[in-house]
Amino acid sequence: MKTVSIVTPCYNEDLNIRDCYEAIRGIFDDHLPGYRREHLFCDNASDDRTMEILREIAAQDPAVKIIVNARNFGPLRNTYNGVMASSGDAVLLFMPADLQDPPELLPQFVKLWEAGYEIVYGIRAVREEGRLMRGIRNAYYRLLTRFSEVNVPPGVGDFQLVDRRVVEAMRHVRDTYPFMRMMTFECGGRAVGVPYTWRQRKKGFSKNRAGALIDQGLNGLVSFTTAPVRFGLFAGFLISAVSIGYALVNLVIGLVLYRQLAEPGIITLIVAMFFFGGVQLFFMGMIGEYVLAIYGQVRDKPVVFERERVNFDAAPPSGV
Repeated sequence: MKTVSIVTPCYNEDLNIRDCYEAIRGIFDDHLPGYRREHLFCDNASDDRTMEILREIAAQDPAVKIIVNARNFGPLRNTYNGVMASSGDAVLLFMPADLQDPPELLPQFVKLWEAGYEIVYGIRAVREEGRLMRGIRNAYYRLLTRFSEVNVPPGVGDFQLVDRRVVEAMRHVRDTYPFMRMMTFECGGRAVGVPYTWRQRKKGFSKNRAGALIDQGLNGLVSFTTAPVRFGLFAGFLISAVSIGYALVNLVIGLVLYRQLAEPGIITLIVAMFFFGGVQLFFMGMIGEYVLAIYGQVRDKPVVFERERVNFDAAPPSGV
């Protein structure tokens, strides 16, 4: 009997965690009776009743496994650690506790996987969210896919069912800030997409705040595209060309109309100083993102530090 692993990261999700567990269990009971279920909950040091509820569930259901982090390591590291701890023949990389990605697609994903596809990915064709956030996300994904060497359709998130071979290939990518939605395609394999509606959260509120979203977005751009560096290169050439042209225009004006100008160039110098100062700070910050990424790699620290594992046969490592 084949095993399908489901990875659910959570942080202060006491309102949703039991609904998520029951939804996955019901789908396996009704639509996937020929498969063994492994549901991994990765808790990011919640301070509500999330762990209390998870312990109750795990005590009654050995198919549920829990990883408790020593502190909050963020959603990307937390989810990746859970995927690396999975043992299934196929792994659903991300099943959100709030069920915004529909678990009802899992039987279709498994069917496509059995048909020979190693990466079955969901495409968020419709988003039940505000127009502003929807537009920002769409623009970001278009930028990410346009400048990446990895061919990924827009709207693809971590809601992917991947074969064990892909998971083991991902294990060889040493990245302290893993961006899984692109990493699977980087590893390669037969892939197929399934469009769906990304649903609005029904209970509680998202813990993934604006600052964290920006951080994750920059991580994706720095890790899988050359867009920031190429943008800096082209912008540098453009600004240099405009500056040379502007200098030539001022030379002509100075030679022809010098006597009619009381204090030529003062305003130009002030504007140019602030403009080029801002441009330099912008590109220094962009280079700083790459320096931080390199710094994170050379430190060679574990993705997360775990406090405890529940329903695992082996003892938990100090870091993964």
